[in-house]
Amino acid sequence: MKIALLGYGKMGKTIEQIALKRGHDIVLKIDKGDTNYDITQADVAIDFSIPNVAFNNISNCLNNGVPVISGTTGWLDDFDNAVNLCNEKKGAFIYASNYSLGVNIFFELNKTLAKMMTNLKQYNVSMEEIHHTQKLDAPSGTAISLANDIISNNANYNDWKLEEAGENIIPIAAKRIEDVPGTHTITYESEVDTITIDHVAHNRQGFALGAVIAAEWIVGKTGVFTMKDVLNIG
Repeated sequence: MKIALLGYGKMGKTIEQIALKRGHDIVLKIDKGDTNYDITQADVAIDFSIPNVAFNNISNCLNNGVPVISGTTGWLDDFDNAVNLCNEKKGAFIYASNYSLGVNIFFELNKTLAKMMTNLKQYNVSMEEIHHTQKLDAPSGTAISLANDIISNNANYNDWKLEEAGENIIPIAAKRIEDVPGTHTITYESEVDTITIDHVAHNRQGFALGAVIAAEWIVGKTGVFTMKDVLNIG
């Protein structure tokens, strides 16, 4: 399979290593500011770029019939436009805030726990995410996905806020510490006890492997998908 890497930072380089080990070819490595390239060389594109270029990367792929996997966060104001373009062009597109298998299982645990806690109003939920100092957006896309899943499955909450608590609000604390790949913690606390679930990434390998697996899966398909489709979970 011929893969285009849109974004060639630490994650792009890790994806490259895993893709090569799995027998794929990297035909494009596009970094910041690169615009003069032929995306049609690729069977599939994997976008781990930066927020202000992600939608252009995705649009370029869809306009040229190239399936695209995006793990860039911070661009989701244009997500509906990407979905509409994918449907219009009969393309193939996956966006995930996190491609790790473990995190996607964690997403499902989070939804289940949120449903269970709906009638236990004595518990207040809060979240914390920790990432490396190079991460540009806060809170993380994974934290936003987790918060939105709580809101969808627990009638006691209708919004989340960064570093801000309030009635019906999920407060999210975002910390940036050097060399932390990603930690997400969800806490339900009452006067008598605390329930906590968390996911701790040890390195970038899990994120990168999931992205390559998603790229392998999407080739030949048409539509907008999620990692639940790829992994057949939930």
